[in-house]
Amino acid sequence: MVAAVLTPLCIVAYSYAVAMLKPSSLPLGIRSVEWVRANGGAWLVNDIENVYYRWAAPKKGGASLRALPAVGVAAAARAKGRPRPIRPLLQPALPGEGVWRSVGPPVDGAAPLLVTTFRPSRVYPRVVAYVAWIDHRRTQLALYPGRYEPPSRLPRGPMQVPYGDRWRLLATFNSGFTYRDGHGGFAVDGTTYTPLRYGIGTLVEHAGGQVDVAAWHGEASAPPGIVVARQNLPLIVDRGRPTPNLSNGREWGATLGNAVLVWRSGVGIDRQGNLVYAAADYQTVGSLAQILIRAGAVRAIELDINSEWPTFITYRHSGGLVPDKLVPNGQQPPSRYLRPDDRDFFAVYERPATTPLRAARTRPSRTASRTRATR
Repeated sequence: MVAAVLTPLCIVAYSYAVAMLKPSSLPLGIRSVEWVRANGGAWLVNDIENVYYRWAAPKKGGASLRALPAVGVAAAARAKGRPRPIRPLLQPALPGEGVWRSVGPPVDGAAPLLVTTFRPSRVYPRVVAYVAWIDHRRTQLALYPGRYEPPSRLPRGPMQVPYGDRWRLLATFNSGFTYRDGHGGFAVDGTTYTPLRYGIGTLVEHAGGQVDVAAWHGEASAPPGIVVARQNLPLIVDRGRPTPNLSNGREWGATLGNAVLVWRSGVGIDRQGNLVYAAADYQTVGSLAQILIRAGAVRAIELDINSEWPTFITYRHSGGLVPDKLVPNGQQPPSRYLRPDDRDFFAVYERPATTPLRAARTRPSRTASRTRATR
């Protein structure tokens, strides 16, 4: 009888110990939760998280903010190809609300990254959205596998920003769901780590010079010329509008679905072919779509959700690499991605002068298999 009880406990304890002793970039608490989720306890984690997030949900209405978090260094001059300020939803507007500010060293005489904050909800006037705009003419995108994501036996690479490229590093940001949760395709530099799924929203980058976010209408393996393809669920924005069925909870997150308000992040493409990243707390997938639309996205996908994962970090080059968080993620350090990380991630670099980008505008509707992108 004792053996019948102790044997399963020993097996569980051994499994937990092995998991906790593996190299990891995550604190013990997050790793423990992920271990429970991966070993048949997803239902328990889901129930606990649902109770917690509903208990911690903000109250509707109430006093608004008096000031927004300071981001960037200087207001960006409005010029051709630069985004318009985001029109404030709440009045009176707070100082700097929706005004794009410069980040990082100039490239070809202009800032390659712009950032801003604004209040995205009249119902929850204390919620802040954090948004970044990435100039595709002055930047180059890279996608790096993490230590455990995607789950492939193919070479992992550095699992961090390579030391040899840090001199031109501008920003890093989180990728999408784990393969277990989202089953999204993943391809880098001609190697397909996990199969690309037809019709799924995909951030792509091609050798020809452009990035795009669109539904994938290609094969399961990345064709020649594609440098990056990262999928995560269907599009949440298409033709500048929210896509249908954004109220379907389970499709937008195996953990929490769309039933509760949580941290959510996403990335889209504007009409000029520039990337737009956004993250905010207390969001449904529908409200995240509205944030991206207000920031200029014509197509967009959801990226990772929950408080542990949304991360957008910019870098100053001042006697060394100085990271600054745009998204105030208290569970991840500013040095995330400067050391091996468990999850895959994106890096934004200054575009080398030897690889000019062909000018082109993004059409209102396009499939990922027909786009051109950059490396």
